[in-house]
Amino acid sequence: MASMTCSAGELAQLLGPNVTNSTGAAAFICSRFQIAADNFTATQFAVDNTYLLFSAYLVFSMQLGFAMLCAGSVRAKNTMNIMLTNVLDAAAGGLFYYLFGFAFAFGTPSNGFIGKHNFGLKAFPTSLFDYSYFLYQWAFAIAAAGITSGSIAERTQFVAYLIYSSFLTGFVYPVVSHWFWSVDGWASAIRRNGDLLLGSGVIDFAGSGVVHMVGGIAGLWGALIEGPRIGRFHHSGRSIALRGHSASLVVLGTFLLWFGWYGFNPGSFNKILSAYPDGSVYYGQWSAIGRTAVTTTLAGCTAALTTLFGKRILSGHWNVTDVCNGLLGGFAAITAGCSVVEPWAAIVCGFVASLVLIGCNKLAEIFKFDDPLEAAQLHGGCGTWGVIFTALFATEKYVGEVYPNKTGRPYGLFMGGGGKLLAAHLIQVLVIIGWVSATMGPLFFVLHKFKLLRISAEDEMAGMDLTRHGGFAYIYHDDDDESQRPGTMQLGRIEPTSTTSSGNV
Repeated sequence: MASMTCSAGELAQLLGPNVTNSTGAAAFICSRFQIAADNFTATQFAVDNTYLLFSAYLVFSMQLGFAMLCAGSVRAKNTMNIMLTNVLDAAAGGLFYYLFGFAFAFGTPSNGFIGKHNFGLKAFPTSLFDYSYFLYQWAFAIAAAGITSGSIAERTQFVAYLIYSSFLTGFVYPVVSHWFWSVDGWASAIRRNGDLLLGSGVIDFAGSGVVHMVGGIAGLWGALIEGPRIGRFHHSGRSIALRGHSASLVVLGTFLLWFGWYGFNPGSFNKILSAYPDGSVYYGQWSAIGRTAVTTTLAGCTAALTTLFGKRILSGHWNVTDVCNGLLGGFAAITAGCSVVEPWAAIVCGFVASLVLIGCNKLAEIFKFDDPLEAAQLHGGCGTWGVIFTALFATEKYVGEVYPNKTGRPYGLFMGGGGKLLAAHLIQVLVIIGWVSATMGPLFFVLHKFKLLRISAEDEMAGMDLTRHGGFAYIYHDDDDESQRPGTMQLGRIEPTSTTSSGNV
């Protein structure tokens, strides 16, 4: 917002000679004026911090969405295990991001590779960051860890979850976010000192690459090193669907994630009370935030409908789980460019994201890759498309408004902005794949060699709820239930077996 200043000398001249002690009167008026100006500035900070805090709460609510989505996507015998891992992603991630992660990501001044200040939030808040910013970035970090947990669900030891989640949120993810989001990052679009990468930097506004690719590629390596779940592929090579036990939980989790995405994407502006220098009092950052919510919505909706009809053609079924994954794939793809593209381009983004997801799932079947939640395909594949999409469709006007620190910045190739932004984004894709592979791949491999990664075959068949957590998530018999008393009809749970013949039914 425009700054307000008051000069006692100039005001004294305006008061004229007829005013007794005009200089004193002018100084008093200016002091009152300065107090009002300070109050306006404080109000602006308060509004922006409140907006960021609210966005942080929305992003954190996505953890509940992840938990419900994961629970519904696994078999009932592993429900308690997968929900506990989601809780631990947030808890362990909170401590490690506080101790190390935030400093590695945003501790400034630093070099282009990694931050080196504010460990344990020392010397905090600063002129750049308040506590609300830490909370918001922590919610992003644990979202990346939650993505990975879905890829290795139903067969991973609990200690492995703790180790990888702490390492991912405390080191791997923060380094990537430093590269692309910090004011010191070597590829950041908001870099303060030094030249921008290819004159543009990387426009990954809310993290198709930083969050979704990181979580998806980490999950890819975990699932590859662990191998598929028992029974996922027939010995002849045929794929066997191990469907989740509750489509209701999947849908609930999807809607919660959809709701949280309105903090994930629009909230990445970090502030709302900023006017744009076009002279319009009704057009400012609040308008860009609204547009970002619209592009997010359109991409998800388009991807959901495309997946619905695409899977209907391929499988002959209207599958709600596939539609939910398609919706989330559209959201993951639009996350990078949500603030710098037109709404019509978001429809293109969602349409292609659905095709990318369907194609990645087909490749997963061919190569016998088992990901219970399709997290690697959804977040890794669609996230990669989102990074490329932004470099193709980012508009000159919106890029200039959202990233005003450099004039004449390159924008989308298809919008007439040349190929520099696309080149920068291809570099982002390559370095994220390389960094996550070089860090998370060896970690999962070491855990595998020390037999800390995968549970035993016996435990996997019985289910981790029973063997690792002391019981099932669902109660099938209640000792206090009237139906359990003598003389009443009792209902029991019957497990289906592959050896049951029609003559025994």
